[in-house]
Amino acid sequence: MANLEFENLQTALADFLLCCMLAYMQATISVSGRGLIALPAELRKAAGIRPQDSIIAETTPEGILLRPALTLPVEIYTPERIAEFDAAESELEQVMAGQAGK
Repeated sequence: MANLEFENLQTALADFLLCCMLAYMQATISVSGRGLIALPAELRKAAGIRPQDSIIAETTPEGILLRPALTLPVEIYTPERIAEFDAAESELEQVMAGQAGK
């Protein structure tokens, strides 16, 4: 539940900051036969959208909302890295067991 609240807070904050940064911009954009659109440079710059950024598209009562997506790097765990986690977890269990005995 707390994670969901944090995500909602992040979304609300991003939306608020975007509204503050954009002094209402509007552009007419064409849709290609494949469904592709190109955002004008002024809109991309105002929204802080750079090449290769991800964007969330969602439907709203007013139409389609496009907003920058929050992306986080993903770490792929090698067997060596997993062993490091296991060792740290064992060490933590030993420390916690020692504190419980006091």
